[in-house]
Amino acid sequence: MDNKEKNTRLENMLNPEYRARINRVMDYIESNLDREFTLDELASVAFFSKYHFHRLFSSIMNETLFDFIQRTRIEKAAYILLVERGRTVTSIAYNCGFSSHALFTRTFRKYFGMSPSLWRREKSKQGQEKSKNSQRGSNEGKAPESSKVYVEYRENRNRWRFSMDTQQQTVEVKDFPEMTMAYVRHIGPYKGNAALFETLYGKLCGWAGPRNLIGRNTKFINIYHDNPEITDEEKLRVSVCLEIDRSVEVSGEIGKMTVTGGRYAVSRFVVSEDGFQEAWQWVYGTWLPQSGYQPDDRPCFELFPEEPKDGKFTVDICVPVKPL
Repeated sequence: MDNKEKNTRLENMLNPEYRARINRVMDYIESNLDREFTLDELASVAFFSKYHFHRLFSSIMNETLFDFIQRTRIEKAAYILLVERGRTVTSIAYNCGFSSHALFTRTFRKYFGMSPSLWRREKSKQGQEKSKNSQRGSNEGKAPESSKVYVEYRENRNRWRFSMDTQQQTVEVKDFPEMTMAYVRHIGPYKGNAALFETLYGKLCGWAGPRNLIGRNTKFINIYHDNPEITDEEKLRVSVCLEIDRSVEVSGEIGKMTVTGGRYAVSRFVVSEDGFQEAWQWVYGTWLPQSGYQPDDRPCFELFPEEPKDGKFTVDICVPVKPL
C-alpha cells in the first residue's frame, strides 16, 4: 500500500474528534511560527495527554510533530523569500522561528538542496521565464490586445480597472475585518477535484444548516494554507469555511479558526470548474507585478459571494497585500 492509499484509508477511519484536535494544533502552530513550542503546550492545545500526543500526531499526520513544525517554518520562509525580495534572509529566518541564520541556512539546504539566497535567485529567474513563456503562448495566433488600466482612489481604497478588447477585469484593494470561521479541512491533493469540494461543503453545510447558521449574507470561503509550488501535494491543506459568530461552539470534524483582518487585493471572476487556476495566475502574473503591492504572509482565500449558476462560479480571489 503506497502513502496515498494509506493516507486516504486513515482519513476515512479517523474519528472526527481526533481530526478536529489535530487541526487545532496545526492552526496554533501556523499562527505562532515565530516562537518556540513545548510538547506540554501543544498537547494542551490538542487536549491530549503529553505522554501520547506525539505518537498520535505522527500516526495521523504521517510525520512527527517536530518534522511538521520544521517543514511549516521552512516552507513559509521559502514563500517569503520569493514575495519579499528586499527582505534580508536573517530577518525571514527569525520571523519563521529559527534561532540563527546558520541554523536556518543549514535546514533550508537540507530541504531544497541549496542556500536560501541561491534558491531565491534561481526561483526568481524561473518565475520570470515562466511569465514570458506564458505571455508568449497566450498571444500565439492572436492579434495584440489593446489594453488600458484605470486606477481609482477613494475612501482609502484603490481600484484597478483593466479594460481590454476581450474582457474587463476589476481589482480592488480594501480592508477586511477579522473573521471567525467554522471549517472542514482536507489534507492532500485537491487541484481540479470538484467532487472533493462538494463533499467538504456537504459536511460543513450539513452541520451549519440545522443550527440556522446559513443565511443570505453568510460568507463562504476556501483557505489555502500552503503554496502548491513549494509543498508536496500529499501535504497540502485546504479548509472550506463559513463565517460564524465567535460564540458558536463547534465539535467533531468541524473546527473553528480566526482569519486575520487587514488589507487584501480582491479580484472577481466568473469561471467554470477548470478556470480557477487561470484566474489565480492572472492575479499573480498580471495584476500584482504592476500594482505597487506585494503579498503579505497571511493565507490567501477564495470568497464566494453567490451560489454557482449553470456551471459557473462567481469567486473573489483575495490575496493579503502590503506596499512594495
